[in-house]
Amino acid sequence: MLKLHGKLPVLNSITKGSYLVTVTKSATLPQVLRSQRALIGHPEDEGKGYKAILTNERQRQESYGESDVFTISTAHDYLGEGDIIRLDSASGSFSCLYRRTSPNNTILLTEQCDHYCLMCSQPPKNVDDSWLLKEAFELISLIPTETERLGFSGGEPTLYGDKFIELLHHTRRFLPNTGIDILSNGRAFRDIKFARKYASVNHPNMLIGIPIYSDDPVRHEYVVQSKGAFDETIRGIVNLKAENQKVEIRIVIHKQTVNRLVKTCEFIARNLLFVDHVALMGLEITGLTRPNLGLLWIDPYEYKDTLSEAVALLNSYGMTVSVYNHQLCTINPDVLRSYRKSISDWKTEYLDECLRCTKRADCGGLFSSSKRYQHSQYIRAFG
Repeated sequence: MLKLHGKLPVLNSITKGSYLVTVTKSATLPQVLRSQRALIGHPEDEGKGYKAILTNERQRQESYGESDVFTISTAHDYLGEGDIIRLDSASGSFSCLYRRTSPNNTILLTEQCDHYCLMCSQPPKNVDDSWLLKEAFELISLIPTETERLGFSGGEPTLYGDKFIELLHHTRRFLPNTGIDILSNGRAFRDIKFARKYASVNHPNMLIGIPIYSDDPVRHEYVVQSKGAFDETIRGIVNLKAENQKVEIRIVIHKQTVNRLVKTCEFIARNLLFVDHVALMGLEITGLTRPNLGLLWIDPYEYKDTLSEAVALLNSYGMTVSVYNHQLCTINPDVLRSYRKSISDWKTEYLDECLRCTKRADCGGLFSSSKRYQHSQYIRAFG
């Protein structure tokens, strides 16, 4: 698992407050660009003027100049040209917000949410974190235009209302060719006016992923811990599709959802056939999942036949379906056509058993948290 956040030892502190900066390994950039860059390495005489320096060796104090200087370790070897990071020389805090070579860049917009899902990987916090939205505007203006896809998540991003819509317009202006993936509970779109504002962004490749955890409203609302959520989510999906927006329905499979998985898929096929994609997802053992593990955990191998039935049902209706966050050895062969390597690259790991597997290159592996806390007992190497 990559260390994307943490503290760095500070060797020289010049700037007050946190700031975003683009990483470079070039000590010979034009002077006009250096104030917007963090240099990895050791500045020689021609390497002065960088906003920050990331080094793995302590240098003479006089060589620091007017740059903030941080010590990095081998845990940060993943940092490369064009990555975007947040630094604070007063506290030493560090976050990697964008990796240029990664296909899995997602921007956290808020930790506030109007749900409290049993398995939430980003437990809600009742705090004013609107600085994250402000930072997102700046971050988007720094991201290279050739970026293929970018995600927005929370918390619940739509709690920002019109400010969230403004962010989407901003993204469309700066990254017109970048596909956008949004995670939302969909409830805000029950207001057709808000759905129309979202549609006004007029982005040709913007997909919003919305969860439906059961065809039974009571079961869905138990999982998300919010009364009235089911009807508002369904209305939100209908309104979005009425405005010709791309919608993905997400179902996280666990002990509270698996018994009605096939019925839930049938409900989707009969009532929401017009959605663009359905994702059937394995459980990530992080956030609220860990304290609720007894309520949630079921070995994926034990529901593989149910998963096959659900996929077959959706396929029979001509729907596009994908299976996320599973290992190849825990699913039936008839699901392979829908199987996707979906776990973000920075938190993908494999067991020792996987090292000799002949299908490892095609397998999505495990969440790093699954490897540490809970994973299928049936993981076996092919070949």
